[in-house]
Amino acid sequence: MKRLIQWSIEHHWMVLGFSVLLLAAGLWTARDMPVDVFPDLTAPTVTILTEGHGMAPDEMESLVTFPIESAINGASSVRRVRSATAVGIAVVWVEFDWGTDIFMARQVVAEKLALVSGTLPPQVQRPVLAPISSIMGEILFFAISSDHDDPLTPRTIADTVVRRRLLAVSGVSQVTPIGGAERQYQVIAHPDQLRANNVSLTELLTAVRGASQNTSAGIYTEGPQEYVLQAIGRVRNPDEIGDSVLALRGARAVLIKDVADVREGGALKRGEGSRSGKPAVIVGVQKQPGANTIELTARLDRELDTLQHELPAGMTIDRKIFRQADFIEVAVDNVVKALRDGGLLVIVIVLLFLANLRAAAITLTAMPLSLAAAILVLRAFGASINTMTLGGMAIAIGALVDDAIIDVENVVRRLRENATRPESERRPNVEVVRDATLEIRTSIVFATVIIVLVFLPIFGLSGVEGRLLTPLAFAYIVSLSASLLVAIIVTPALAYAFLPNARSIARGHDGWVARTLKSWFARVLPHALDHPHLITVVAAALLIVAAFAMSHCWRTADRGGVRNDPDGHRVLAGLS
Repeated sequence: MKRLIQWSIEHHWMVLGFSVLLLAAGLWTARDMPVDVFPDLTAPTVTILTEGHGMAPDEMESLVTFPIESAINGASSVRRVRSATAVGIAVVWVEFDWGTDIFMARQVVAEKLALVSGTLPPQVQRPVLAPISSIMGEILFFAISSDHDDPLTPRTIADTVVRRRLLAVSGVSQVTPIGGAERQYQVIAHPDQLRANNVSLTELLTAVRGASQNTSAGIYTEGPQEYVLQAIGRVRNPDEIGDSVLALRGARAVLIKDVADVREGGALKRGEGSRSGKPAVIVGVQKQPGANTIELTARLDRELDTLQHELPAGMTIDRKIFRQADFIEVAVDNVVKALRDGGLLVIVIVLLFLANLRAAAITLTAMPLSLAAAILVLRAFGASINTMTLGGMAIAIGALVDDAIIDVENVVRRLRENATRPESERRPNVEVVRDATLEIRTSIVFATVIIVLVFLPIFGLSGVEGRLLTPLAFAYIVSLSASLLVAIIVTPALAYAFLPNARSIARGHDGWVARTLKSWFARVLPHALDHPHLITVVAAALLIVAAFAMSHCWRTADRGGVRNDPDGHRVLAGLS
């Protein structure tokens, strides 16, 4: 370490140049890092969707959900399997161990589903995997509403236009419309007309199913040319369905419209979407893991602006239903303000005590350099900027300048002592700065290591607690470690470059605040040293009072806001 300090002092301009490059790299990297409210708190999860039209929940549970769960439970690295079953649908969530590659997890689930798909009832569709997402993936909800009373048009536009356009935006995982009326062709059979035409309901269902399809008729060859033949039968309106042949009764063709009414209508709804108390289509957008929420929301806004101009008259898009980007911006802005306020307080305190603008400026360089180094390390480990990482930096703000303050204060004191000596006894400034830094290197290293050790147990937390608090501890430790390197390498170089010729050094005394506190401390310290037992008793009494107060707070929490549930978990009273 002595050689490192000596090298930084001798090459102080080179150190200054590297510091500027570090600061620029940190600022550039911070602009491109993903920004979120919290770290990703979702364990790698694969969602399985299975539809069985017309099946009751108990049938879906026993014939579909249970076989799928049984097959998945045997997969490697699976930590939990959950399911929800309703009328005609089963949803199974498969959670894997933390750190499992999500694509490997999906491959494992797909292989298990291939084994169980053949045992499912014939009316059950093949199980499918939902797109990759997480609990933090819902980034936007917006409403599509119309001045007209027709509920079909907004939902149709949401399904066929808006959803497809948004799925084409890079970073979007899923787009889900909710509400409105899903357009469908409805065939309302008349029993009397079915009996009069001797047509069964099964024949009607078969005819309706085959009424809307195109059929290939092969290839017609004429000389060197080939022509593809195709029978166009896909319907475009209810009348075409009604004109389809249902059966032949002698020479007479029975059409679908002869035994049933064909109309456009909305599908059966089991939910509704609304905006300001009025019916609307609510569209939810989920992002892919790792996508930058702020940038993705900006891209979605641009696409929605384009869609707004293409919608029919009277139809509007309201994007103020839910925007995760707004929460992120507010949360990050609050933490940035805390960083700013903490930095300003540090500047004021340093100026008051050192009474030297150059010394204060040198000390404060530890903050931006340490934060820039922390940003670069976070980016290297794939972390994002969120309230936890920024919170770790905010907590570290006061500690970032500790090492630099100790170093600069000792250098200033030694330079002042050297300036008060006779000309013949003065030492070179290089030696003064080097020796002053070496005097306190052990103290600042041990102090930093002790603080780092205090935060290390956080890395042992598992589950959601670990995922939530580990980024905070990591950002704090990295920032603090960077401040130690700055104090050892950058601070001595800057001190040698700018402090020896400062006017406060030539005056040879401390600032007013430091002199006042030192004089007061010099009067109080002898009395404390003369009564060591009294001071020890008072300190022990204060420690006992603090321990009693903390235990009383826990008892109050147990009686009031916190209780233990039957499983031993601590929960808020009044919640279940």
